Amino acid sequence: MEQEIKQKEKFNFGKFHDKNYKLLLLIPLALLLFSFIYMGVFYSQNNDFIHKDISLTGGTSVTIYDKVDVDNLMQTLSEKLEEVNMREIYDLVTREQKAVIIETKADKKEIKDILEDYLDYELNEENSSFEFTGSGLSESFYKQLLIAILFAFIFMAIVVFVIFRTFVPSMAVVLAAFADILMTLVLVNIIGIQMSSAGIVAFLMLIGYSVDTDILLTTRILKRQGESLNKRIFGAFKTGTTMTLTSLLAVTFALIIVSSFSVILTQIFTILVIGLGFDLLNTWITNVSILKWYAEKKK
Repeated sequence: MEQEIKQKEKFNFGKFHDKNYKLLLLIPLALLLFSFIYMGVFYSQNNDFIHKDISLTGGTSVTIYDKVDVDNLMQTLSEKLEEVNMREIYDLVTREQKAVIIETKADKKEIKDILEDYLDYELNEENSSFEFTGSGLSESFYKQLLIAILFAFIFMAIVVFVIFRTFVPSMAVVLAAFADILMTLVLVNIIGIQMSSAGIVAFLMLIGYSVDTDILLTTRILKRQGESLNKRIFGAFKTGTTMTLTSLLAVTFALIIVSSFSVILTQIFTILVIGLGFDLLNTWITNVSILKWYAEKKK
């Protein structure tokens, strides 16, 4: 009896999807259109595609290994410096403040004088650390990272076309991966995350995460014979969502653990969580709808 009910529910969902999958495709298309418009406006206002931190713009990063009134210090620095970012480092267990990281485009001497005047003691190697990155080096590194992402995406697209040797299914995989990256980038900018070099590397990782379920889906639909189209899609859905949700839960748990003591890992895991969420949308709505449309026309 239970098996008959499950089969009936599966059949009903199949009929619903057969009737509405083209309408469902409008959801990711609307998000994709919004993403293009948002990034166009963002680029015109910022002359770049992301908010960059000092690792990509150049500047000074100061870590103070002491308890500091963050709000008061931030107010003091904001009155004397143009761009200031501040983060607290906590003990994972006790949640006690262990250090404060200050990032600014000011040079080392200027920020050191201001901090020593505020703290009323001298900053040395025992109670602080200073890191300075030149703007020329940061800009060069930023361009190299962008080139790496571009080549990774191009080579991924070539591999996909070699595997399937059919234009529409291959383009569907590439489109889904591109949409994952673009939508993630838009949400990262909306949240206001200042991208570091580690954050850009996270987008390289996202390309791999985005493609695996799309390739699984496309392989099941095009190369598995003897089953109905909906059954092939449903089989791929069970396997693919298990893969993505497993990764999503693991990354989310890691994000919770590292958020209190590692800024770099927090940014990487945040980008991956956002990207994996969009991957569920773009694989199981965008890619499924395009492939189903293609398979039905080919039939």
